[in-house]
Amino acid sequence: MLRLALSPRWLVWHALTLGAMVTCGWLAVWQWQRAGSALGSALNVGYGLQWPVFAIFFGVMWWRFLSLEARDLPAEPEPAPAAGPEPAVDDGPSPFTARPAAAPALTVDENPQLVAYNRMLRELAEREN
Repeated sequence: MLRLALSPRWLVWHALTLGAMVTCGWLAVWQWQRAGSALGSALNVGYGLQWPVFAIFFGVMWWRFLSLEARDLPAEPEPAPAAGPEPAVDDGPSPFTARPAAAPALTVDENPQLVAYNRMLRELAEREN
């Protein structure tokens, strides 16, 4: 996860998130100061309480996106054994062997819903013409 967190893309996300959280904190302090001034009102108090919630939201979403992307990372490869013969690995069909034959075409008996759907599409196309 450290490699992901230090990638250039995520460094930009870190900076943007931190900037958004600092800005929200600054706006909360400004609203509290404004609420205490002669021109302040209860609306400023509400905004002063709202901006820290936005800052917490930015932090939670940053963590959520980072953990979701880290979860989708492939697992770290295991270190190779020090010595000994390598076990035979069967990774499935080789790309250098003959390809399997194409799938046989479906008949009416195998998939009647597909045949009925194609018939309906053909009738609609004929009506349009």
